[in-house]
Amino acid sequence: MAISIRRALLSSRILSRALGIASVRSAQTFSYLNSSYIDNSYESVVVDGFSSLQATELYQFTSTRGFAKARKHQIKEEDDAEEEDDDEDVDLGVSVKANALSQMNAAVDALSRELAKLRTGRASAGMLDHIMVEHYGVKTPLNRMAVVSVLDPKTLSVAPFDSTALKEMEKAIMSSPLGLNPNSDSQRLIVPIPPLTKEHMQAVCKVVVKSSEDVKKSIRRARQKLLIVIDKDASKDKAGPSISEDDVKRLEKEIDDLTKKFIKSAEDMCKAKEKEIRGG
Repeated sequence: MAISIRRALLSSRILSRALGIASVRSAQTFSYLNSSYIDNSYESVVVDGFSSLQATELYQFTSTRGFAKARKHQIKEEDDAEEEDDDEDVDLGVSVKANALSQMNAAVDALSRELAKLRTGRASAGMLDHIMVEHYGVKTPLNRMAVVSVLDPKTLSVAPFDSTALKEMEKAIMSSPLGLNPNSDSQRLIVPIPPLTKEHMQAVCKVVVKSSEDVKKSIRRARQKLLIVIDKDASKDKAGPSISEDDVKRLEKEIDDLTKKFIKSAEDMCKAKEKEIRGG
């Protein structure tokens, strides 16, 4: 585009010079005519290697060519913009579903971690994950300092990476609200899991129910936020919505289906945990 403009300017300069000289020659010719003298040998004026006629033709050619290129470039930009709009329509659906999966998965994963912390009548390695151990003045999650494994349905084993932290781990487990009393054999901790009392069982089940309600609220909030995003995009500007009404309905249905799926998953997890607690 810049080259075309420079060519047009050069041609214009040549044409101006040619026309200027041509006008002088025209005046001379006019005076010759008045004196009844006509020089049939009069030739086109030559400027920078171009005659006045050639300069005119060159200017017209380069100007037309430059305009054509500019118009072609403009059409290409308009086509690219339309393609980008189409991509945005496609990307919106993909983005909304990806966000839905991400947020709802995060809620269910958080629930899973919380349920794993609850003590039941059975040994579970995850029940010690939340315990913080202070070693050399630094607090660290126990599962980053030791390998926790299940020896049998009623016993856990805690093998530290650093044996000097064994005492701190024992202290942290005993001071936790789980009501556990580990035994040390100098290399690892053996943690027996006592049976739940009726009162403890009821209290833990209440925690499970509350966790279930909390995660369902989180999933529904995620759904509501995503529906707002879809509605805003559907009424984006005065030029018209960026997605069609059919696409809006399709996306809303897909989000609703995902919401039901994740809520059911959360409910199933909590029911299984309650069954584990009461069966322990």
